[in-house]
Amino acid sequence: MSSTEIQNSGEESCFRLEHLPGKSPRLAGKASPQVNNRWDAPEVTANGVLDIEDRILRITGYYGYNPGYSSHRREEGSESHAETPVSETSGNGTAYQTCANTVLKVLGGLLVVLCVSSSWVGTTQVVQLTFKSFSCPFFITWFSTNWNILFFPLYYSGHVATTSEKRTPIQKFRECSRLFGEDGMSLKVFLKRTAPFSILWTLTNYLYLLALRKLTATDVSALYCCHKAFVFLLSWIVLKDRFMGVRIVAAIMAITGIVMMAYADGFHGDSFMGVALAVGSASTSALYKVLFKMFLGSANLGEAAHFFSTMGFFNLIFISCVPLILYFTRVEHWGSLSSLPWGYLCGVAGLWLVFNILVNVGVVLTYPILISIGTLLSVPGNAAIDVLKHEVIFSVVRLAATCIICLGFLLLLLPEEWDTVTLRFLTTLADKKTEEHGEELTESSVHTRSRSRANGAVSIPMA
Repeated sequence: MSSTEIQNSGEESCFRLEHLPGKSPRLAGKASPQVNNRWDAPEVTANGVLDIEDRILRITGYYGYNPGYSSHRREEGSESHAETPVSETSGNGTAYQTCANTVLKVLGGLLVVLCVSSSWVGTTQVVQLTFKSFSCPFFITWFSTNWNILFFPLYYSGHVATTSEKRTPIQKFRECSRLFGEDGMSLKVFLKRTAPFSILWTLTNYLYLLALRKLTATDVSALYCCHKAFVFLLSWIVLKDRFMGVRIVAAIMAITGIVMMAYADGFHGDSFMGVALAVGSASTSALYKVLFKMFLGSANLGEAAHFFSTMGFFNLIFISCVPLILYFTRVEHWGSLSSLPWGYLCGVAGLWLVFNILVNVGVVLTYPILISIGTLLSVPGNAAIDVLKHEVIFSVVRLAATCIICLGFLLLLLPEEWDTVTLRFLTTLADKKTEEHGEELTESSVHTRSRSRANGAVSIPMA
């Protein structure tokens, strides 16, 4: 290297800062060229830190160095933190709102589950208390069904209180009557559509109350849960719903539980009769639901309120003769009206109405599966009351039968695409574990190679 080159290099490596008036401080010596790209040399700060860093990177020959890269990188980082895109902000807000709505829906569903379970347990227990002084199950069924008339007035009151759109009760009633067809409600439609469902409704509740006279509340509520299996079997046969192996298994488990429950005290006596009555109640309930789906389809909250009130009117007009016939034939005889336990009767009717309202409102406000779980939770609720208050001792066979029926009920709650979703989840989980294992192997190999280079060793791949 010549002396001129050494001198030039020495002058190039030595510099001093001069403050020129009216201009920002720049390096003395070689004038920086005017380049119009984003890698222009940055201006020197008061202490010259930025230009010193750039000069050190250039002198040391840093690979991929561009003048001003470090300073521009810091400036871009600060700008990216200072300016947030509007789309990203709106996307985060939408995701947060969706998550909050889901959480509120789940919390509301849990509250509805507790209310549904409590109302059904309360109905069952109050019925058994009523039987101690008034053993007339059909009269209790008829009296409680009449309270369904209040369903639509309660719905209309809530509709007026929660919406700004005001409609008269007649207009709202006609709007909700579209459940029966485009022509609305007529006497022919009233008799044709309401009569079979009202009869099935009354028969279901009457058989349920008859079973409560023979068995404990826990046994009856567990056997009633078999209606879910009967709904699946009828829907598969009548409505041609999709065949699912897991639901066939659940139906078999329900039948097994029924047989075990009947076998607990032998196939004779009140126990066997009570099991038959409870299974009959579950069967008529399943038939009611399948026929409703076949002829009326799905219904919103207003249409459900209209339908329940219509059944209440039908019960009051056409079925009122049945309690009178039972009274005069001494099948269900009671004294004067003043001697009736009106407190218990109103309690049963009110709890039954609350249960029906919660079931239909809960389907609208939350997930339908939670409503089914609320019905299932009535089994342990009744069991706790039977053990603590009535001091009932359950046999091993009855406990096993109850557990089998409840497990079958839970299997029936699985969605139709549960197998596909489960396989997809397991595949995704396996792929994620494979990727993590591959990343760990890559990191370990890179770490080993860097250590070999630091020690002066060279790894030679094997042939």
